[in-house]
Amino acid sequence: MRATRTTSEGPLRALDFFAGSGLVSVGLQPHFDTVWANDICPKKAAVYSANFPQHELMPMDLRDVHGGELPEADLAWASFPCQDLSLAGNMSGLNRGTRSSLFWEWIRVLAELKANDKCPSILCAENVVGFLHAGRGKHFKAAYAALRKLGYVAGAVVLDASWFLPQSRPRVFLIAVSEQAPWRRLAQAAPSAPFHNRAVIQAANVADDPEWVWWSLPSPRGRVGSFWEICDHDAPTDSSQKTRELLKLLSESNQRKLQTILRSGSFAVGTGYRRTRPDDDGRKTQRLEIRFDGIAGCLRTPEGGSSRQIVLIVKDGTVRSRLMTVRECARLMGADEQFVLPGTYNDGYRAMGDAVAVPVTGFLSEHLFAPLARGRTKVSAA
Repeated sequence: MRATRTTSEGPLRALDFFAGSGLVSVGLQPHFDTVWANDICPKKAAVYSANFPQHELMPMDLRDVHGGELPEADLAWASFPCQDLSLAGNMSGLNRGTRSSLFWEWIRVLAELKANDKCPSILCAENVVGFLHAGRGKHFKAAYAALRKLGYVAGAVVLDASWFLPQSRPRVFLIAVSEQAPWRRLAQAAPSAPFHNRAVIQAANVADDPEWVWWSLPSPRGRVGSFWEICDHDAPTDSSQKTRELLKLLSESNQRKLQTILRSGSFAVGTGYRRTRPDDDGRKTQRLEIRFDGIAGCLRTPEGGSSRQIVLIVKDGTVRSRLMTVRECARLMGADEQFVLPGTYNDGYRAMGDAVAVPVTGFLSEHLFAPLARGRTKVSAA
């Protein structure tokens, strides 16, 4: 892995909670070195350790972590569980007993760090966009209020991996900084596109705090490349029969989409997911929804067959199908070819589907976290 850049001020330090496969630590480089990380999943921890053997990774439940035992750092990142904030889940939010309620364990650890005068000057909580509006915003408001109570000012931004990579993957980042830090130079007076979309503005209204921070970020560069440029063109494909069975799941609109590609006679690579959709009579039916716009669908975790992304290859008037390879998933997340993916297909797919795209974290690291952290202001114990 790349080494952390050392400046005259020394390297910045980060804590990576719910670290998963370690892509956040990759994205934070070269500005930050991860000095402590944890994840409860042994298989994700194996991916992390394979790529960061020099890091201290604690394969343990956050409920067993105590802030007083953690090292000092400039940044604490938490990609806490999304199951209860996703449209694919039950939207139970941060209520006690849910997976997503582990957010409150992070808050507990931060309070313990503060009590030991070791609380980082910058915090970032990352999750799906449902975090902003689950429970009509009450869960986000509670999370925001908890950070304010710890002595931070905060605001949220939405970034989509498709601004940097050929994958549709919008995520929300609740970013907080010590009230004593020189943060105002990185804030603006009002929201602006694309980082402050309607959901962010609504969340700010629900938070109802005059100290809400509209973080200022430069316009992202245009998306580079298309999925077909990074796909494994030699990967084995399904049998003709399996492909025909898959194509039977296309709705009329998706059939027209595919026929347009076939009639053009051009080479094309698309992606698709099997989803359950209601028919005209209200009955739920499994459908294959496809896209040929050069952008892959959002990677998910492999819980059941419908969560595995399908690749469709159109060439010489024929259609071939297969599952997306693990290496394709890694490329869609911005991991380089040297990133190690041990274990089974499902292990690698899960490691990528639960991760944060490398250039998204890198963008925030370069344009917000590193400039903010140079203030070196900690949150002192009350």
